[in-house]
Amino acid sequence: MPSKPPPAFSDLLAGCTRSAVHLEMRDSYAVDYETGPFAEWRAGHRLDPDDRSSWWRPWLSLVEDTTARGVVIRRARIVSEPVSEYTRFLHSFTFTNVAAGEDVRWLPRRQASTIALPGNDFWLFDDHTVYWNHFTGDGASAGGEVSNDPTAAKLCSEAFETVWARATTHDQYTIH
Repeated sequence: MPSKPPPAFSDLLAGCTRSAVHLEMRDSYAVDYETGPFAEWRAGHRLDPDDRSSWWRPWLSLVEDTTARGVVIRRARIVSEPVSEYTRFLHSFTFTNVAAGEDVRWLPRRQASTIALPGNDFWLFDDHTVYWNHFTGDGASAGGEVSNDPTAAKLCSEAFETVWARATTHDQYTIH
């Protein structure tokens, strides 16, 4: 019997009542060097802090709606230093995530060596539902997977909290 596809991410976030945490551990994700936001950034385009309508929608609207319901959203990024060009790109617009209500921190990979980390990026909703993000070798999405396994949720929670405690807030993190 084939496994059913995971619920839509927006549905998982909509069902969240207390917290949603996200751990990112890759130095690049599905980079399109020819078109799109990364290519535009490479050509010199930067988001205007005063033009909220030009920011990454519908994601930021979903964050604003979720945090307005009282859900705390935290994102931690483990990054190699010196950082990749893609990480520079991410850092350049993370102010939009923060403005929408996410709390974001950065941890240099060398400071994560003693942390037991899951093998994949993940979201953890209300400390019990894990949404694994699977990627191909070149960073393209290979789909998601949902788990309600308490052992997986505990691993993700402990890993995230340890990363969070060691990481630097977005406004204090300097790109190296």
